[in-house]
Amino acid sequence: MGSFSVFEICMLLCFGASWPVSIYKSWTSRTAKGKSFLFMCFLFVGYIFGILHKIFYHPDFVIALYALNLLLISTDACLYFKNKKSDAEREGI
Repeated sequence: MGSFSVFEICMLLCFGASWPVSIYKSWTSRTAKGKSFLFMCFLFVGYIFGILHKIFYHPDFVIALYALNLLLISTDACLYFKNKKSDAEREGI
């Protein structure tokens, strides 16, 4: 197992702390307005690259933080589509 970076852990914890806030906002607002799916896609791909880097170059427990963030952003993306459908129904589209 490789050595881990405290800075990488702190970054992932900060990002990870923001996802529950975003999920809560998506859940309670029941709208996709103000959300960017493209932004979420870039972050999703970034977490995938982080996981691949961990697998190939520095395998350690930090991969679990990447996986957790990936799960959280996936949850927010699911809510995005649910809310986008609700927005369309409200607007009669």
